[in-house]
Amino acid sequence: MTVVPPPHVLDLFAVPADVQPLEGGQGGSVRAGDLVLSPGRDPEGAVWLNPLLARLAVELDERPGLRRGLRVAMPIPARDGSWVVEGWGASRWEPGTTICDDASVVVATGRLLHAELAVAVPVRPAGLERREDRWALAERLAFGEDDCVREAVHDHPARELVERLVLARSRAAHAELGDDQLVHADLAGNVLLDPAGSPVVIDVAPAWRPALWAEAVCRLDLAVRGPGGRDVHRHLDDLSEDARGRSALARAALFRLLSDRPVDPAGYERALAPLLGTVS
Repeated sequence: MTVVPPPHVLDLFAVPADVQPLEGGQGGSVRAGDLVLSPGRDPEGAVWLNPLLARLAVELDERPGLRRGLRVAMPIPARDGSWVVEGWGASRWEPGTTICDDASVVVATGRLLHAELAVAVPVRPAGLERREDRWALAERLAFGEDDCVREAVHDHPARELVERLVLARSRAAHAELGDDQLVHADLAGNVLLDPAGSPVVIDVAPAWRPALWAEAVCRLDLAVRGPGGRDVHRHLDDLSEDARGRSALARAALFRLLSDRPVDPAGYERALAPLLGTVS
């Protein structure tokens, strides 16, 4: 059942009450007039993230045609200047867009996005340090920045798998994943194609981690949750062939297993078979 924004939320975003449910993104989004309204937005995070994304969206849209290979959904504030109203955030409606289900295009889009973000955001935004949601906690656990992994998985339905992944991570701990930067930690399912075929990135889930880790999360999500197919599984195999890839994939899997609600251990077991085969 679609949750409709309350009338005063629609009024603040200056859109009509006639809303239409949309696919893609994190779920629950609706179209209202020329905006897409999405629930569950973090007001504190939006204060620093949305202006950054708005500037990047304008810069990308204004590039000459031959240089244009990426777009970012433009966040829109409410009439009172707020980015989030009672958990609802808004972005510009992109007519004619469709969800991208081509894994290779999604992965390539992530690489383009992260190259742009590395230039646009050279310093870690202060707002990221204050996050305490389950994704932020899982991220820290995945990177070994919190020693309480065993406590976190005491009653976890995938406890044995998590412990094997911790072992895989430790065996590849010497491998450098690259510099930390602003990345989209939930890219799979959040890439649209506009009528010209340009990818449009939506629902940026920010993290300050290496781009290779974010790509590993994306590939894993495509394999476990999406129509990924052989191509994605082949790329997961490729990630398991060297220490950098194994380290990134182990951290990506820990991040998902420790943050998913509910979790699908069997799906991860299947997708991670090449990685787990290196752990005896």
